[in-house]
Amino acid sequence: MTNFKRTTVTSALPYANGPVHIGHLAGVYVPADIYVRYLRLKGEEVLFIGGSDEHGVPITIKAKKEGVTPQDIVDRYHGIIKKSFEDFGITFDIYSRTTSRTHRELASEIFKTIESKGGFIEKTNEQYYDEAAQQFLADRYITGKCPHCGNENAYGDQCESCGASLNPTDLINPKSAISGNVPVMRETKHWYLPLDQHEAWLRKWILEDHKEWKPNVYGQCKSWLDMGLQPRAVSRDLDWGIPVPVPNAEGKVLYVWFDAPIGYISNTKELCDSQPEKYGKWEKWWKDEDTRLLHFIGKDNIVFHCIVFPSVLKAEGSYILPDNVPANEFLNLEGDKISTSRNWAVWLHEYLEDFPGKQDVLRYVLTANAPETKDNDFTWKDFQARNNNELVAIFGNFINRALVLTQKYYDGKVPALGELTDYDKQTLEEFVNVKAEVEKLLNNFRFRDAQKEAMTLARIGNKYLADTEPWKVAKTDMDRVATIMHLSLQIAANLAIAFEPFLPFTSEKLRTMLGMKAFNWADLGKIDLLTQGSQLGTPELLFEKIEDEAIEAQVQKLLNTKIANETASYKATPVKEKVAFDDFMKMDIRVGTVLDCQKVPKADKLLQFRLADGLEERTILSGIAAYYSNPEELIGTQVCFIANFEPRKLRGVMSEGMILSAEDADGKLVLIKPSVKVTNGVEVK
Repeated sequence: MTNFKRTTVTSALPYANGPVHIGHLAGVYVPADIYVRYLRLKGEEVLFIGGSDEHGVPITIKAKKEGVTPQDIVDRYHGIIKKSFEDFGITFDIYSRTTSRTHRELASEIFKTIESKGGFIEKTNEQYYDEAAQQFLADRYITGKCPHCGNENAYGDQCESCGASLNPTDLINPKSAISGNVPVMRETKHWYLPLDQHEAWLRKWILEDHKEWKPNVYGQCKSWLDMGLQPRAVSRDLDWGIPVPVPNAEGKVLYVWFDAPIGYISNTKELCDSQPEKYGKWEKWWKDEDTRLLHFIGKDNIVFHCIVFPSVLKAEGSYILPDNVPANEFLNLEGDKISTSRNWAVWLHEYLEDFPGKQDVLRYVLTANAPETKDNDFTWKDFQARNNNELVAIFGNFINRALVLTQKYYDGKVPALGELTDYDKQTLEEFVNVKAEVEKLLNNFRFRDAQKEAMTLARIGNKYLADTEPWKVAKTDMDRVATIMHLSLQIAANLAIAFEPFLPFTSEKLRTMLGMKAFNWADLGKIDLLTQGSQLGTPELLFEKIEDEAIEAQVQKLLNTKIANETASYKATPVKEKVAFDDFMKMDIRVGTVLDCQKVPKADKLLQFRLADGLEERTILSGIAAYYSNPEELIGTQVCFIANFEPRKLRGVMSEGMILSAEDADGKLVLIKPSVKVTNGVEVK
């Protein structure tokens, strides 16, 4: 880290068409907040900028679906998102929005400055147009068959079934999501940022000057640069957004990728203009070379913040460029990708309804599992284990013992520090060294390891109390007990400082119990944070055990979501031609018990069943081997089968009937079985 006078920290602007979930918190906002809190503790000048991204096609789609205006949508979700961040202690200096007047004016001004310098190129090309709706179609307003997986409802920019990135022209049988009609190609003019003209300086700036960037960030940038950059449109044919501020641009707005990052600047301007005495002029945060700019984002925004937005700033000519972009990868949920459209997420506002007052538990777990260099997974079992085994059993246990014992032996007052033993000195050396390691890790944006190292303080404290056993020593030497408790309380005070960036609510509660008023990062590692004779507050538990029932309820909620998704996504095949009832009655469907089941040699799809059918035994071959890798596990299972099919020979084996199975939504074949055990040979009616 070079010597800057101040730091501007931005965090990705969440899209205001839905609430925020744990993936957002883990990937962007908790890491950013940890870092900002750390800088503030050090007394550094820092500004933390956030806000809602309120333009773009998904918002208009949601508005059409609900029969309201786009402004209605963004007003609703801006409030929900802002409150969620406040609830989880994300300490923005400002959380504003891209529909503000300040933003509209600044984005327009930046566009006009670049345009006046010849920084854009104008191109005319063909795009899909809906003649019935009389408008050009954004990528998300075009649906069709995915050329990769055959999904009939892929969007023009991405197939949500297989995840493939698409262009609208890639779709098979495209249609308008507005009218349902087949769109036509029509010419339209747009402005483009010629990224290819910026490639040379970007290559040097990133690949040579910023080799310290995280490997996942550096690698993705290098990949894009090595493929060669192409001009990128900065305008779209839409009626929701900031109008392109030049003549002859009716019906065109600034593309959301161009407009949204400027929100960092406009939000800063809004804040500084409203409180100049506190924050100064906004330009010092964005145009002064003594200011360090950091972007906290997820991996899906790396290209925009490392290549595209810097090119916009460079083209404008008066702004600083980011010093670092510590982007994270994605957080999965119970082994599956978080998806807002499938409701496969843990929403922050719902979490607080189910776990009131446990913001720090989630902050801790998300940091412990932070997807810093690769995708990681959140599971409710791990959430429970980390709370119970780490926060309760280590951190909370040490603090509770230290304060309760002080209450018991010294009426809750900090006892005197006596003569130190060699073991006392050894313990102090261990915990004093923690500060340097935590600081080094935070400076390198390694928040997961930094939190783990901070927890070392609690482990040291627990071990110290367990080894010195003051409850036993109290029988013979109260002076020694005083020293033990004095040092334990100093460790507790250090924990309050070390965990302020990670667990702010817990840290505040602990400081209150310890009577700590003034504190900063420089105090970490000191053993004179609490003075002899000072009165402590009433001991309270910092954390409480989370029981199995609470976790099972969360797992069941996700299971219900998965079932609902499968039901909603499955489209039954058309009903076949009608048959006479008498024809159906000719089918003899019965129940039998599997006596033996094994794969047929040299036949990958076939299983050979031997059934007890109530009369004798029979052999039936069924093409379900792909779905039952351990056929011997089916032995003893009752299945339904058609008993009166003509026998036929398959792979040299005579098959005497047909096992009944159902094809699931994902194409998996599942055996049809009675719900309770019945007599072999009974008929299905």
